Amino acid sequence: MDTGSPFFGLLLCVAVCSVTFAKECGMSVYYRFDCYPEAGSNQGNCEARGCCWDDSKEYGDVGIPYCFYPTDYEMYQISGPVDTDFGCTANLTRSQPSYYPDTIKDLKLDIYYETKTRLHFKIYDATQKRYEVPIDTPKVMHKASETDYSVLFPSYGFGFGVTRKSTDLPIFNTSVNNGGFLFNDQFIQISTILASNYIYGLGEHRGSLLRSPNWSRFTFWNSDYPPHLDATLYGTHPFYLGLEPTHGNAHGVFLLNSNAMEAIIQPAPAITFRTIGGILDFYIFLGPTPSDVIQQYLEVIGQPFLPPYWGLGFHLCRWGYKSANRTQEIVNRMRAARIPQDTQWNDIDYMQSHEDFTTDSKSFSNLPDVVADLHNHKQHYISMIDPAISSSQPAGSYAPYDDGVKADVFVKDANGKILVGKDMNEPSNFVDGSFEGCPGNSTLDNPPYLPPVTHGTLYGKTLCPSSQQAISSHYNLHNMFGISEVMVTNKVISQLRGKRPFIISRSTFPSSGVYGGHWLGDNYSKWPDMHYSITGILNFNMFGIPLVGADICGFNDNTNEELCVRWHQLGAFYPFSRNHNSLTCGPKLCIDQDPGAWSSASQDIIRDALTTRYLLLPYLYTLFAEAHINGSTVARPLFFEFPHDPYTYAVDRQFLWGSSLLISPVLDPGAQTIKVTLPAGTWYDFYNGSAISISTTTNVTLDAPMEKINLHMREGGILPLQQPNTTTYVSRQGGFELRAAICSKTGTAEGSLYWDDGDTIGTYENGEYIFLKFSLASNTFVSKVVHNKYKDAGDMVLSKVTLYGVAKDPKSVTVNGKAAHYSYVSEVGTLKVSGLYTPMNDTITVKWNA
Repeated sequence: MDTGSPFFGLLLCVAVCSVTFAKECGMSVYYRFDCYPEAGSNQGNCEARGCCWDDSKEYGDVGIPYCFYPTDYEMYQISGPVDTDFGCTANLTRSQPSYYPDTIKDLKLDIYYETKTRLHFKIYDATQKRYEVPIDTPKVMHKASETDYSVLFPSYGFGFGVTRKSTDLPIFNTSVNNGGFLFNDQFIQISTILASNYIYGLGEHRGSLLRSPNWSRFTFWNSDYPPHLDATLYGTHPFYLGLEPTHGNAHGVFLLNSNAMEAIIQPAPAITFRTIGGILDFYIFLGPTPSDVIQQYLEVIGQPFLPPYWGLGFHLCRWGYKSANRTQEIVNRMRAARIPQDTQWNDIDYMQSHEDFTTDSKSFSNLPDVVADLHNHKQHYISMIDPAISSSQPAGSYAPYDDGVKADVFVKDANGKILVGKDMNEPSNFVDGSFEGCPGNSTLDNPPYLPPVTHGTLYGKTLCPSSQQAISSHYNLHNMFGISEVMVTNKVISQLRGKRPFIISRSTFPSSGVYGGHWLGDNYSKWPDMHYSITGILNFNMFGIPLVGADICGFNDNTNEELCVRWHQLGAFYPFSRNHNSLTCGPKLCIDQDPGAWSSASQDIIRDALTTRYLLLPYLYTLFAEAHINGSTVARPLFFEFPHDPYTYAVDRQFLWGSSLLISPVLDPGAQTIKVTLPAGTWYDFYNGSAISISTTTNVTLDAPMEKINLHMREGGILPLQQPNTTTYVSRQGGFELRAAICSKTGTAEGSLYWDDGDTIGTYENGEYIFLKFSLASNTFVSKVVHNKYKDAGDMVLSKVTLYGVAKDPKSVTVNGKAAHYSYVSEVGTLKVSGLYTPMNDTITVKWNA
């Protein structure tokens, strides 16, 4: 690929070629790198930085910088590199300070060849220790014997590149903006070319799944702000996945840094990272498939936890039940409507004066009875907790605060005084900084450079960055506040209950998925919000947090019946499925939006959607087990399965569960049909097996009446299903169904099932599970036990086998050699073998003669 600038050097730590820079400012506008990212640039202050100025409006593109680096801008010089046991190391030096304060002139570059497909490099102060992110990552001190990448260096200045050996394609190359590499105490900047315009990730930000290369700017500073386009939201995930369309490959880049930062994508294509603290700690993942990239990323930040089985059932919550009695009424209404539900929540109105770990002694005095009733029905209860401990009560009257003072666990201001005023776990605050404000002379609160954060300052609606936490300043740790809570909560609940915890956090950071899930925040009851929930779910699966969902029907504003029904159809396929809404909508109380609040016709539709979810739970649980074991995604975009197909790259109104189930929801009001993208192959209607076979990726219009969400099985897949009921407890006692979508070309299919007790900690690690592999070929379907130390495996029975794509009516069907009852629907080629009661803890063979 033409990067628009020379690509310097030769293979692996050997600098051999010379470079002559053109000392001028006439590069393409798309290769301009911003030399004055603050507001208020003009020709005078731009040229004072030694940079080029061109404010002509002829280009028209919004975002093109007027002030940009010349190609001969002063840069760091590299000495070395020198081979080491882990890879190579080099020294970087700069003779003159840059235009930001406290230039660090002596730097160290360490490059670790950690695995065949993972490169790790760090750039840091050579003379003084700086803050580094305190999460566990692999410590590799011996380089891999073989790599899929090459590392190249220039002979002049600082820059290095990483190329994919198999294609010689540069996937990371800082030489595109050598002079723009800056390392100051509170301003660090580095740029790299991109292999293509197809970039995904960089969260948490609302928008299309495919990130725009047209001067898009993404800020990372966790904020309590309802999801809006271009806003800084609740989490920080400085990771991107890039596609290499010519060869269908993918790679990933991760910057491990928790300070306020931003990333800017420009049409070169190139990306610039700016952070205002810490060090540069990058990982590059070579894939080559999108799924490989995510698995390699999660080898660094940690594979996600395996949730309890009941946690995959339907959840219901509301801020505004106002009493335990009303909570019970809602639960009873759900039961009367026979709508599946596993978990009832209460928001913060159950608390006494909003104090954590308390219960309102009047309105919620009988909450224990509600919880007992849920448990008696094999359901579950969750209460929301705000990360704020009240300090306004008399000393000795509120144990959580008194104990916290004794244990010295609270965040303190710059003078050592306990801070007051925190709310949600971004962390958010009712005031800017604190009730006393923030120190006016602190560069932590008012740094030399401020990324464009949502509230205009680093302390807007959060803590003063100069506040002190146990290991460092809030300036360094702000973006990790949420993950620190999830880590501790996971540990404590695991110890107290002796069972798997179920924790959902609004604020997240890389590794959050190891300990809990995420909901997408205070969305709105609007059709676009429903669409954007899909992109949010797909992004967080890439971020290693597969247990993710949006508030079904919306949290803010009143919903309407059509929107809420359609949203339940989509929400039935969120990995984390919960209906939740707010207390007030404008000056009035929000309406009820639980499934039982709607007409009987709407209840029927919602019931059907959630019942289909419960039917699919064995498949969904298997996907979560695979995510826990190897870091795969649960929900994934189409391009993950079709990386060679450019028509799938921008699809974000549909998504897959695993590799085999395509979900295509209605996202527009009044729609009775839907246009879906179907990649080449055969796709079977999940409900009846009718097939759509196409030779090339096609946009297809499908019927989508109010009562239907379109689901399609991809040819070649086998889904494990189970007879559904209104709770997972009862559903788990039902018989299993295996549903296969036969590949039209090969006559084959495959699938698997992971199964355990659904609640014990460490079942996979301790081998206390059963794992089944399913295969189909030559008119023979086989279920084979690969591993079995699950104590109740003998209770698992197969009651039904459904085969889509059987060309002819069979003459006979046998199960383990015995004749079986079957039916065949010739119009769609569906064979159903039913009336079985076959143990699944041994091999099962189903054969049919055409």
